[in-house]
Amino acid sequence: MKRAATVSAGPGSGRSPAELLGRLRARHHDADPVTHVERVPARAGEPAPWPTWAPQELRAALAGRGVVAPWRHQAEAAELAYAGRHVVVATGTASGKSLAYQLPALATLLADPRATVLYLAPTKALAADQLRAVAGLELDGVRPACYDGDTPRAEREWIRKHSRFVLTNPDMLHHGILPGHANWSGFLRRLTYVVIDECHTYRGVFGSHVAHVLRRLRRLSGSPGRPSSPALASSRKAPVFVLASATSGDPATAAGRLTGLPVAAVTEDTSPRGGVTFALWEPPLLPSDAATGEADLVQVRRSALRETADLLADTVAEGVRTLAFVRSRKGAEVVAANARRSLDEAVPGLGDRVAAYRAGYLREERRELERALLHGDLLGLASTNALELGVDLVGLDAVLICGWPGTRASLWQQAGRAGRSGDEALAVLVARDDPLDTYLVHHPEALFGRPVEATVLDPANPYVLAPQLACAAAEAPLTPADLELFGEGAKEAVDSLVEAGALRQRPTGWYWRHRERPEVDLRGEGGAPVAVVEASTGRLLGTVDGGSSHFLIHAGAVYLHQGVSYVVDSLDLDDGCALVHAEEPDWSTHARDVTSLSVVSVRSYVDAGPVGMFLGEVDVTSQVVSYQRRRIASGEVIDTRPLDLPARELRTVAVWFTVSPQSLALAGVEAADIPGALHAAEHAAIGLLPLMATCDRWDIGGLSTALHPDTEAPTVFVYDGHPGGAGFAERAYGTAASWLRATRDAIAECGCESGCPSCVQSPKCGNGNNPLSKPDAVRVLDVVLANLPPATDADAPSGVVRAGPSSTPTDEPASTRAEQPAEAGLTPDDASGGPEPALPRQDDRTAARSTAHPAADAG
Repeated sequence: MKRAATVSAGPGSGRSPAELLGRLRARHHDADPVTHVERVPARAGEPAPWPTWAPQELRAALAGRGVVAPWRHQAEAAELAYAGRHVVVATGTASGKSLAYQLPALATLLADPRATVLYLAPTKALAADQLRAVAGLELDGVRPACYDGDTPRAEREWIRKHSRFVLTNPDMLHHGILPGHANWSGFLRRLTYVVIDECHTYRGVFGSHVAHVLRRLRRLSGSPGRPSSPALASSRKAPVFVLASATSGDPATAAGRLTGLPVAAVTEDTSPRGGVTFALWEPPLLPSDAATGEADLVQVRRSALRETADLLADTVAEGVRTLAFVRSRKGAEVVAANARRSLDEAVPGLGDRVAAYRAGYLREERRELERALLHGDLLGLASTNALELGVDLVGLDAVLICGWPGTRASLWQQAGRAGRSGDEALAVLVARDDPLDTYLVHHPEALFGRPVEATVLDPANPYVLAPQLACAAAEAPLTPADLELFGEGAKEAVDSLVEAGALRQRPTGWYWRHRERPEVDLRGEGGAPVAVVEASTGRLLGTVDGGSSHFLIHAGAVYLHQGVSYVVDSLDLDDGCALVHAEEPDWSTHARDVTSLSVVSVRSYVDAGPVGMFLGEVDVTSQVVSYQRRRIASGEVIDTRPLDLPARELRTVAVWFTVSPQSLALAGVEAADIPGALHAAEHAAIGLLPLMATCDRWDIGGLSTALHPDTEAPTVFVYDGHPGGAGFAERAYGTAASWLRATRDAIAECGCESGCPSCVQSPKCGNGNNPLSKPDAVRVLDVVLANLPPATDADAPSGVVRAGPSSTPTDEPASTRAEQPAEAGLTPDDASGGPEPALPRQDDRTAARSTAHPAADAG
């Protein structure tokens, strides 16, 4: 598609989002790619007077930054916090949540020269953005500073001693600040406010870990249950927690579960909002002569990556500052590279105004990209979800979203990056060629007018609680009051740690027995990062997390870094290093893996005639075995080359049910339809388990097969995506009847004809949601429920051997990678492949795979 030959005046020319969308649509002459346009109207704001306690110095500084008065929700949340109430403000993107915590925090710092404030962000980019905002106020004595993994060693001691507004992330709080609390005693003793930004990102097992990190912080900063430490004996009062969240279901409950404190919620958004034109875009069908392989028989659509790259080039050519969100790191690089290439063909040099942004870049590169986008040096940026959160990107006019991001919360977060200055904005969701995205762009009611998802976490999870208690004991001996602070299950977890030899009980409390600290990874990224080094110069290009290294930087892989193409010469997993050389081949690489599940042991089971319900241990094994080389221009497969990489094994806990083929035949499920029936039932069961287990969908995985070798029957597995299990499968087994009844009803009551995201389609299906049979899934579950005795529906059924915390507390529950196809170097458009129907179907493969939380950009 030929790009525009000149650059227009851009947003300043007065072109509306509707006009811009019209120009983008006009480039498609054969068929209109837009299936729906949703108009989100503009909204006037409701200002409020400044709180009487806000000092004039702070008001003047804010006025100098363009804030003449707070909006009503900002003032309400600030008043609650200043009065000592823990509060969460859960309002829309760009609603100014930062002022709600800046007002009470900065007012207190100005009034009390000894007070301190701790700010926690899930990403480095967000913390850096907030640092710019607070430092820009130029308030005397506040001395804000970022303290994270990028902070030079030389600066860290100064920050500990002198900064009164420290910005960090949960990882650094867990690994650095709390273990070294003796060096932070002055800061912690005077801690007045703890700000937790974007708190909706702390969900699932990751959120459960963070919940206990916050309890450890409370313990060391003067909250009830603090240890009897002489260094903290003069602590005055407990800090006030102020949380900021995107709009979510029941934010007060989620914030209370995260902090362990009663939290008031402010949810009415009174900020002004510019109108948003939201388009659903379906790429056109490829001409029949452009198809290859199976596409010769089935028409396929243009890649969402290529379509997004063209749209990014088009908007940049129009002078419109645009951010394109892409699901994988490699995808972000591909979109940026293709957009640059198209722009340079039209106007030489214009491609320099487009770049990629993702985790794995060096700190200096990330900060320079953020600066260039903020100052307008860049017009287009292709990013992973590392920029999804509240980074203040004022001046962006359009957002492109390449593929469904997994949740409505993420969709609106990403769309809200544009129009933050109050101007009209354009958002475009570009559908991938798979059933889920196709359904969404043709059923806009599934996206618009629906509430966003609730944040789910479970601090009582014993597999999280035990290692976190071990960390707490290593910081200061545990007392009975501490066990109350850590909540339900703490005494049982401590007893198990004592039995395992990790803790020693004394009259004064429980003591950590080892010299080394417990090793607990909050995010479970699959191992230490692997350095990517240019072989000829020794220059460090970036890093790749251990969980993705087998897919992204195997020998022979094409690695993209800021538009420059490299080929991997070797991957040394022992040394954590991949050597690469610069090369621009006309092919791309796509890693292929195989996954299997085997039953290790059965802890408990229910024999219900043609139905069996089981709880036990399983081994989930995955291995990257080969990679394909494909022509960039045509997608033609050149060859498939073998790889010799070690298999990765996850021993975890699963719940599974079996159904006899005879009972399925009697229920009207044909043999050929069994795979689709079980597949659909598995997706729905995973989606409904959070109702019973207080887990997150991303914390569990599943597999279905018409004939599993260990069960010799049609089987559906649902397993915890964490080593040793996380307690979710046990909860599912204990409430099996209620869980599967809710699953069956959700499918049957959904108004769609053949299955949709509200019932049987999954946002993380490794097989592209194919095959699925909604009516046959209902028949399968009817058979199960008709035979399963109600006695299985109990919290602790007789015969269940409950798994306790790991006997080795340092072996924390770490998850495997999520979105494996995308992270593996397969673009989202390539992620529909899977095992042959006769093999076990690895679908919702594991937990915490979601790129919905920006794990890779933190720490």
